[in-house]
Amino acid sequence: MGYQQYGISPALVTRVKQKMKNQATKERIKGILEGVSKVDLQNPAKVQRLVKSASGILKEPLSSAEEQQIVKFVLAQRIDPNNTFHLIKLWGMFR
Repeated sequence: MGYQQYGISPALVTRVKQKMKNQATKERIKGILEGVSKVDLQNPAKVQRLVKSASGILKEPLSSAEEQQIVKFVLAQRIDPNNTFHLIKLWGMFR
């Protein structure tokens, strides 16, 4: 699994996936991601703000090291939210 190479804990991913099953939480996360572009997802400062916002919504406190690992992971994926193939690839990574 790709995210583990960045030091992201499978236990954290499992907790986040479980919390995302809550519709209200899912909608709040979708709200912070609305309008995010490929350029935004290549900007470390913007990605870090998104990670901090998401961790607050999910009530998942992250250490600064965990935060940086997630930021590095997102930057390395070169995600284009308007590219269906990219979204399918991400979906497969976290199924």
